[in-house]
Amino acid sequence: MRHDLVEKYDLRLPRYTSYPTAPHFTPQVTGETYGTWLAELPADEELSLYFHIAYCAEMCWFCGCHTKITKRYDPIAVYLEALLAEVDLVAAKLPHRFKARHVHFGGGTPSILTAEDFKRTMDKVRQHFDLTADAEVAVELDPRTANEAYVVAMREAGVTRASLGVQDFNRKVQEAVNRIQPYEMVEEVAGFLRKHGITELNMDLIYGLPYQTTESVVETIDQAVTLAPRRISLFGYAHVPWMRKHQTLLPEESLPGMAERWSQYEAAQDRLREHGYVAVGLDHFAAPDDEMAKALNEATLHRNFQGYTTDTASTLIGFGASGIGSLPQGYVANEGGIHAYQRMVHDGLLPTTRGRGLSDEDKLRRAVIERLMCDLSVDLEEVARPWGVAPDHFTPELDALADLEGDGVVLRNGWRLTVTDDGRPLVRAVAAKFDQYLKAGEQRHSKAV
Repeated sequence: MRHDLVEKYDLRLPRYTSYPTAPHFTPQVTGETYGTWLAELPADEELSLYFHIAYCAEMCWFCGCHTKITKRYDPIAVYLEALLAEVDLVAAKLPHRFKARHVHFGGGTPSILTAEDFKRTMDKVRQHFDLTADAEVAVELDPRTANEAYVVAMREAGVTRASLGVQDFNRKVQEAVNRIQPYEMVEEVAGFLRKHGITELNMDLIYGLPYQTTESVVETIDQAVTLAPRRISLFGYAHVPWMRKHQTLLPEESLPGMAERWSQYEAAQDRLREHGYVAVGLDHFAAPDDEMAKALNEATLHRNFQGYTTDTASTLIGFGASGIGSLPQGYVANEGGIHAYQRMVHDGLLPTTRGRGLSDEDKLRRAVIERLMCDLSVDLEEVARPWGVAPDHFTPELDALADLEGDGVVLRNGWRLTVTDDGRPLVRAVAAKFDQYLKAGEQRHSKAV
C-alpha cells in the first residue's frame, strides 16, 4: 500500500458488523418493540443465539468490550441468574419453539463461569430451543482462566468451537497491555481442547499495540500457527480512550505510528498467506478446507456482530448486558449497565433500551455493504433487483468513489465494484460511501486500518 494512501484514507470508520451501525440506534426501540418483533418471527425461522458474559478477572488495557472487573464470583452468579431469566422472558414472547443453528458465548470472559454454571446455561438453551444436528456452539476463551475441568464441561455441553484470545506473545507487549499469558499457557489450553474433542480452534491476534514492531507481529504469527488454529482474526487495535477510559493506562507514546501500523498489517497478512491461510474479508484468515474459506468461495459468507461468520440465520438473539440482536424488522440492544440490566429482568421486562427499525432502503444498503465487506465485490444491479430498484439509484455513491477508484483501491466494471487486493485494508472506506448515516471521521469509530 502506497504511503500517500495511508495518510489520505486514515479515517475513522465503522467496522460494519451491522448497517445502520450501533451509534445510530435510538431509544425509540424498547422492550415492548422487541417483544412484538419476536412474536412476529416466521415459523420456519432458524435462530442464532449470543450470550454476553460481562465480567473479567482483570482489565486488559486495550479492551473495547462491555465488561466489568471482579475478583469475586458472587457478582457473576447474580448476573448469570438474570441472564437465565432473560432467556425465559424471550422464550415466552416467541410464538413457538424454534431451532437454533449457532450459539456463541462472548464477553467479557465466558470462561470466568464455573464449569457447572456453563452447563446450566446450555441446559437453559436446550430447555427453550432445539439445537440442529449440525449446530455450532462456540465459546471465547481466556487462556488465563480456562482449565481442563472447564474444557470438559464445554465438551459435555456440546461445544464445537473455541476461540482463544492471544493478541500477542511478546512479553514486553503483554506487560504494556496488562495481559500476561506465555505461549506455553496457550499451548496447554489448546492441548486440553484437542484432547477432549474440540478441534475447531480460532485465535485472536491484534496489531497496533504498544511496543509492537513489524518483526514482533510476524514472530507472534509464527508462534500462533504452531498451534494449528483453523481461523485467525487479525484486528487492528482501536485506540478510543474517550470511550474506554482504561485505555489511558497504555503508554501512548509507544503506540506504533500509522506507517508502522500499516506495515504490521501487510507483513502479518503476507505471513499468514505464506503459512497457507486464506484471507477472508478485512481481517480474518482461514485454513483452505475450513467452512469459512468454503463460504468465501461460494459467496455465502456473512457478517454479524461477532464479525465474519458462516451463520445464515437472519435472526440473532442477544442475551446479557449490552447484548445486541438482529431480527428481520431491525436491531435491538440491551441495557449496558449490569445493575440496571439485572433490575429490568428481575422486574419481568425485556431489557432492550435501544435499537433501530429497518426501512427497505436500509436493507438494500446493508446488502451492498455486506457483500463488499465479505466478498470485496458487489454487483449493484444484482443486489438491487429484488428490491425493485434500478442500479443507477447508486449513481451518487459511484461518483463519490472516484478518488478510491483513481487510487486503485476499487475497480468498476459496469455495475460491479471490486476492491483490489492492495485495496483490501481500505474496504471500510469503500463501504462507507454507501452509508447514509455516516459522518466520516467521527471519533466514535476506530481508524480504517
